[in-house]
Amino acid sequence: MLPAPRNALLSALVLTLGLLAPAPASARTSASTTPLPAEPPTLRGETCSVEGLMDQIRRGLGSKSEAYKRYLRTLLRESAATLPLEELRAAFEREYDPAMVEHLAAALVARTERGLEDSSLEQVAQRALGDRDPAIRAATVRAMRQTGALERTGDMYERLVRDPSPEVRQEAATNLITDNREVYGGRHAGAADTAVAAAAASSDPKVTARILGDLMTGEVSAGSARTLERLLGSDSAEVRAAASTALGGVPAAEMASARQALSAQYRAETDPRARKAMLAGIARLGFSSAVPELQRLRDVDPSLAPEIDAWTRVLNQNLQEWSLILRAKQQQSQAR
Repeated sequence: MLPAPRNALLSALVLTLGLLAPAPASARTSASTTPLPAEPPTLRGETCSVEGLMDQIRRGLGSKSEAYKRYLRTLLRESAATLPLEELRAAFEREYDPAMVEHLAAALVARTERGLEDSSLEQVAQRALGDRDPAIRAATVRAMRQTGALERTGDMYERLVRDPSPEVRQEAATNLITDNREVYGGRHAGAADTAVAAAAASSDPKVTARILGDLMTGEVSAGSARTLERLLGSDSAEVRAAASTALGGVPAAEMASARQALSAQYRAETDPRARKAMLAGIARLGFSSAVPELQRLRDVDPSLAPEIDAWTRVLNQNLQEWSLILRAKQQQSQAR
């Protein structure tokens, strides 16, 4: 390797000495007067703002994403326990956009669900019953769906099913059916009795029939069973059919009375659809033991003799679950 040129060696030496030498006085003075960084700010918790959340929800309502809209509703409901109660109540009372009313009502109901105060649910129930706008009443009813409102609102549903608005009546029916099945699993006598009482109180046959046709009645009281039997005498064939379906699921203690009522009404009935529902109710109440009773009804209406024969064949299979019996009956009908 050739030796490095003399000038290059001198330059390197000068650079090294320069780095080791003390800094000039002016530089030292400048560095010493530079202020130290300030202390980091202290983080302080803040209470959620009702107005802030509502503004976010108003903007979100325009979103095309249903998932995002559900998220916003959940956000408000989950924040309800930490929101200032008076602000939340005031916002609910002054709001007249049905979508926003539903969100605020759901937040208030959530507070009662968490054991904070019963008055929040009471405020929602009062507006569901008394607001002048049927769209607001319907929205408020929806906010109580899939909650424990059935147990805490007295005769509210009996009044809602008589509301002048068909929309409100249908929303009330949806609540009764949904809560009976999804909240209580059909195992809560009080919830089932509330639904039966509301169905009987309604003057809208479609509402009554819808409630009874989808209701799980395995825990109804003796009083509710008698109400269902009385509804077999309704002027509406649709209601008579739905009451027959509901009677098919009553508890064991009520089965004998229900079978007798269904058989008696079958003989007096004139509507084929209602008669078919009565046959299904009798079959469900007795399973294979219902065969003799069904056979006694065979000559009442010759046009329905094939229906009775179909039930007889299925019940004689001695299947032990109603869902299996229904499936076998459906398969038999499709095979014909």
